[in-house]
Amino acid sequence: MFRHAAKKLLLRRPVLAPSAAGAAAARAPSRLFSADAPAAQTADAAFVEAWKKVVPNIDPPKTPLSFMEPRPATPASIPSKLTVNFVLPYSSELSKKEVDMVIVPATSGQLGVLPGHVATIAELKPGVMSVHDGNEVTKYFVSSGFAFVHGNSYADIIAVEAVPLDQIDASLVQKGLAEFTQKVNSASTDLEKAEAQIGVDVHSALNLALTG
Repeated sequence: MFRHAAKKLLLRRPVLAPSAAGAAAARAPSRLFSADAPAAQTADAAFVEAWKKVVPNIDPPKTPLSFMEPRPATPASIPSKLTVNFVLPYSSELSKKEVDMVIVPATSGQLGVLPGHVATIAELKPGVMSVHDGNEVTKYFVSSGFAFVHGNSYADIIAVEAVPLDQIDASLVQKGLAEFTQKVNSASTDLEKAEAQIGVDVHSALNLALTG
């Protein structure tokens, strides 16, 4: 039923002629940066109205944005603290934690984030993420993920897997590195070699995190 309703809504959208489309594009404002977008959420009035005409007895579907808190407004001056959210698929490690700095292992290199950092999206690679709060430094080993740095001095870090560095067993890391290295050398197919190489890369990064 929902697919049918969505299809009808799409079919009702007007199709502009090339000249009209060009004029509309010329009149359309340029896309805002995330820091310039309104903090409060706004409902798509046109979609809601069209939905009610097609399916008047069912409330319009909600998008993920409907379940999110409004984004805090960009402060007029750079704050003294960086607000960090650090989440995993199964838990939230840090929630609105105010810190001095966070350093994440991006694929392009170590990325240090301070309050007032420009908006950035960085892909994470296996390595150490450190959270600096005064004289206290908390370190995590992250496997992969993304870091979203917002212009309002908020940073959202999403990792596939992470563990505090002080909870890693160095002997198990060495054992795993030896096992995956052997698998790389004995792999008979490209797939087996690629899978084993991932294990080598992760355990090498773990070993470097513990020894470095």
